[in-house]
Amino acid sequence: MTFKVFLQYILPHRALSRVVYWATRWTFAPWKNFLIGKIVRSYQVDMTEAAQPDPFAYPHFNAFFTRKLRPDARRADTAPGALISPADGRISQAGPIVDGRIFQAKGQDYTAAELLGDEAAATPYRNGRFVTIYLSPRDYHRVHMPLRGVLKETVHIPGRIFSVAPFAVNAIPRLFARNERLVCHFDGAHGPFAVVMVGAILVSSVATVWDGLVIPPYAPSIRRKSFAGQSITLDRFAEMARFNMGSTVIVLLPDGAAELDTLTSQQLIKVGQRLGELHHA
Repeated sequence: MTFKVFLQYILPHRALSRVVYWATRWTFAPWKNFLIGKIVRSYQVDMTEAAQPDPFAYPHFNAFFTRKLRPDARRADTAPGALISPADGRISQAGPIVDGRIFQAKGQDYTAAELLGDEAAATPYRNGRFVTIYLSPRDYHRVHMPLRGVLKETVHIPGRIFSVAPFAVNAIPRLFARNERLVCHFDGAHGPFAVVMVGAILVSSVATVWDGLVIPPYAPSIRRKSFAGQSITLDRFAEMARFNMGSTVIVLLPDGAAELDTLTSQQLIKVGQRLGELHHA
């Protein structure tokens, strides 16, 4: 175990994340401009895509980090049967779910039931498909719908807040099934599907378009919220949530819903870009 990985086990994850939560919302101009400038320079953030291209016009760092893009900055694949990327970032892994198990990295996997916190909810995905996308600090941090769906339930699952950077994903067993996360269950024309927002150290804040800020507070136990009968329907490519800082999004599809294109680990991806082809409903 490297020292960098060892630190992930001993750092006070939630305390650090609380400090960062408030620090990234401080409106003191020298502070927020320092943070914004550091990220823009270090990660070569393309501000020409932003609705507000001046990075220092944002009231605080988190507003910059969750910035809107120009309407023409992203386009959804025009094929009506295309499954599209919900986020900008890199493909961490993608492929079949094999007997309920999801590939994390070489020598590492976890189960759909562990990820969703529910054996019954995982049943449709036993031999389905998954896509895991890692968002770095340079990326657009709003998450969009990979296909059209009706919101049925959200499940806030407590856990650790390990880093989700590649070094941690490669070394920490079952990382995505151990971190704090919000599971969003939808029904679509091809059956159920799930979009899982996985928190990470310094990053574990999630907001949705239907509920506003969901994390924090951190959950002491699994919290379920039903949306049955509320008819919350989101179209393909519609914004659904955002990370206040970056993290990881995992999409689960049931067996027979879609075939994925050839997606390679660390492949760059953008919101709206094709991931695969949905089967006829």
